Amino acid sequence: MHPYESLPARSFWRTAVAERAAPALTDLWTPAFAIDPDEPLLTAGSCFARHLGPALLLEGMNWCDAEIAPPGLTAAEREARWYGQFSFRTGNIYTAAALRQWLAWAFEESPPPDEAWEEDGRFYDPHRPAVEPDGHVTPEAVRAARQRTLAAIRTAVSSAGCLIFTLGLTEAWLDAATGIAYPVCPGTVRGSFDAGRHVFHNFTVAEVHRDLTAAVSLARRANPGLRVLLTVSPVPLTATATAGHALVATTYSKSVLRAAAGQLAQELDHVDYFPSYEIITGHPFKGAFYEPNQRTVSADGVAFVMRHFFDALHGDALHGDALHGRRETAQPAADPARTDSGEDHWCDDAVLDYYNPVHYNPGHYDRGPVPPAR
Repeated sequence: MHPYESLPARSFWRTAVAERAAPALTDLWTPAFAIDPDEPLLTAGSCFARHLGPALLLEGMNWCDAEIAPPGLTAAEREARWYGQFSFRTGNIYTAAALRQWLAWAFEESPPPDEAWEEDGRFYDPHRPAVEPDGHVTPEAVRAARQRTLAAIRTAVSSAGCLIFTLGLTEAWLDAATGIAYPVCPGTVRGSFDAGRHVFHNFTVAEVHRDLTAAVSLARRANPGLRVLLTVSPVPLTATATAGHALVATTYSKSVLRAAAGQLAQELDHVDYFPSYEIITGHPFKGAFYEPNQRTVSADGVAFVMRHFFDALHGDALHGDALHGRRETAQPAADPARTDSGEDHWCDDAVLDYYNPVHYNPGHYDRGPVPPAR
């Protein structure tokens, strides 16, 4: 007898994929650990990750919003200032290096930078340039606001049961002197680009694995019981700084992130990987979960991912009606931040399409004014 004779049906392509309608694919994830509905859950990462918190709340789970908006703000003002998007007001964290930085600053392994970007007499945080759309009155106010976020990270991570982190990119811009990673290229959302200071770097599998390992270690040092659930965003790159084709660059980036996350999950019992990337991009689904721009994941796609997540977590089985949603509460509302083409301006790198030299024809992209920083 050999090992293949005892494998379940889900391990064979014919029975797991080819002979099933795509919406009825099951057993895509077997959780490595249980998540109690009452334990505090944290979410952070790329723009795709901002869908997770609301879905967790709708499912009755204890999603932790560690940085509550001050009283007096309208719903629109809270949204514009990134309250309630992630567990902390960090803005999008696209890379493993950036996650490591935020945790290192929060737990005082290294000091946060003093840099603040000035624009029209207002000051912005280079490491979350879109989070405060009107900026701050002084550089000191930038640093004080960042300290509040670092305190929220410290408190939440120290008491959480699980951190769900969504990896987004391998491409990043670094400070040549310090090695610190920026969330976006300086000069795009905010700031000014300095060719002598700002250098492009495309992280490798080994580097992403190194930074993820360090980030998990930092968090577990503060909270030895913390578990980490990694996932990879299915949202492609808006633009690549490699000068190569965006499709090829996206494949590199997502492959690296998937490999590094999977490796860490194999190595550590307290780390798991959830296949949101595969659920959206797998060719059995034929791109059905993307908006017309072939980049932004639709509301149906987000709901489909979360149904797989909750059904696996609760030990349920998806059936053929899964595409239409057994869990109505997991269906996201229409997103006012999206354009008619489906572009999601909560993704900081969506602004990069403005710099595309081609004016697209009707029915495709139409380069208009620079999208507002969010």
